[in-house]
Amino acid sequence: MSSHLERLQASFNNGVTSASSKIPSKRTTLAPLPDAPSPAPSNTSSTSKTEKETTKRKREPQQTVVFSQPAVTGYGNEAYTQVTYVIDFLKKKDEPKTFQEILMYLSQVHVEETKKKLIATILKRHDRVKWSPDPQLKVQTWDSGFFRHQPIINVRSKKDLITYLQIKPDAQGVAVKDLKDGWPDCEDAIDELEDEHKILVTRTKKDSHARMVWVNDPSLVHKVDSEFQIMWHKTELPSVDELVRKLMEAGQKPASEDPSKRVKAAPKPKEKKKKAPRKGGKFTNSHMAHLLIDYDKQRR
Repeated sequence: MSSHLERLQASFNNGVTSASSKIPSKRTTLAPLPDAPSPAPSNTSSTSKTEKETTKRKREPQQTVVFSQPAVTGYGNEAYTQVTYVIDFLKKKDEPKTFQEILMYLSQVHVEETKKKLIATILKRHDRVKWSPDPQLKVQTWDSGFFRHQPIINVRSKKDLITYLQIKPDAQGVAVKDLKDGWPDCEDAIDELEDEHKILVTRTKKDSHARMVWVNDPSLVHKVDSEFQIMWHKTELPSVDELVRKLMEAGQKPASEDPSKRVKAAPKPKEKKKKAPRKGGKFTNSHMAHLLIDYDKQRR
């Protein structure tokens, strides 16, 4: 037995010795990779700071441009503003003005010629400005002629107002505010024409200012003698009910009845909807009838 164990131990020792002889004694070291980064120094240099700032800037969100408001890129908007001032100027003066006088009012005498031409073109095409050529010139230039305010209704006197109302194709009234656009002090003339029965006027309740005007025919107005007026006021008129009764007795149908005496029916109160009783259906769970008994009626 002992000899068998000794043989096994001896074979194991021989195997270990042969395996160790095959292992090389010197270890080979791996060469460093050429692209390996060098270790960073302990103190941060100025270059690393710059790199961090650049990366931080790249990460910041870009500001979006808002396109809802147009940018002021030209003289067009300013020219239209100048034209608004010109219309107010012509409206106050109420007389023709040359383009040179308009430029002096706007303080635009020494601006570029392109800007002046733009203002003149807008004024000639504007519906609130009337341009008339210069009669002394055979050929008109871009800055020649006269400019005058063109009102909504071209009326500036009592005669013009009567003529305008008579040639009007429809029966609609004329707003006094539209008349004031070209005739600011027209209220006195309207009062005079109303007293002469040449126009009909509606007025505001608060200040009694003229609001709308229509043409009127003075020949339809007849003067009633004062004596007849006194007799009329002394006569006692029958009541509405008596007039209706007399008309019915005469076999005539009254045109209308007194609306103030109409009895309005009282509004009917809203009836509450009653809940419909639950209709009994066919019971399919007859085996549970003893559990579905209603005991509410048996309570005291």
